[in-house]
Amino acid sequence: MNRPVLLATALVGVGMAAAAAEPARDAIVAAYSRQAQNENQAFDGFSTARGERLYLGPHTGGNTETPACATCHTFDPRAPGRHVKTGRAIEPMAVSVNPRRFTDAADVEKRFTRDCPNVLGRPCTAEEKGDFITFLINR
Repeated sequence: MNRPVLLATALVGVGMAAAAAEPARDAIVAAYSRQAQNENQAFDGFSTARGERLYLGPHTGGNTETPACATCHTFDPRAPGRHVKTGRAIEPMAVSVNPRRFTDAADVEKRFTRDCPNVLGRPCTAEEKGDFITFLINR
């Protein structure tokens, strides 16, 4: 490939990344990355595949009615969900459909604090939180 084509390709990639960027979400992911590095010196970045496994489950140890995030949020995170107990509607989890997802740090942490023990039977690690968000950013 010649230089102008490489430069144009790089600029298109940068433009796409900038269009998808959300400063508040980026700050949340960066904070979880710093925390994950502190928790695990071998941490080498978040994984969409691990986030997908976390989302889809099934998991043991938590509430038997909610063995996966997908129990309430559906197997397609682009679709609206429904709370398994209350029947309350839940907006889609995928950032592509719901760009407000993961933009309020206090709300994100509140939901992880509540939902991780229900699904996993324990708090989520920073790496799991970052993996989860990374998966949903890419959906």
